[in-house]
Amino acid sequence: MRAVKPNGSSEIDQSLEKDIGENIHELTRNSAAFRQPENGDGETLADTLVREAFETAREIESLITELQGLRKKLLSNSNRIQRDITEHTELNQQVMQLTDIISESVKKLPTAPSISP
Repeated sequence: MRAVKPNGSSEIDQSLEKDIGENIHELTRNSAAFRQPENGDGETLADTLVREAFETAREIESLITELQGLRKKLLSNSNRIQRDITEHTELNQQVMQLTDIISESVKKLPTAPSISP
């Protein structure tokens, strides 16, 4: 407390102290200004945001895992298709060689007598 001053300022000081005391009392009584807002479940906004951030992170990790699986599948299919193309190319070359052999063999056959009507 302050000492009483002779020029009448003690009344002002007391009034100021009273106002400050009431304001402090009001703030401590209504401490909602210092609390975080709650949602309907009694959970604070910060807790809700943290929970949602973890859920979002889990969803992202799940999507990453799914995309990695799809990437492996695409690589596997790509390798299979490449093998199929290689096999097809080899078979095509073999067919072309057989066609050439057959064509050459047909040329070597004796000609048949022509039939006139």
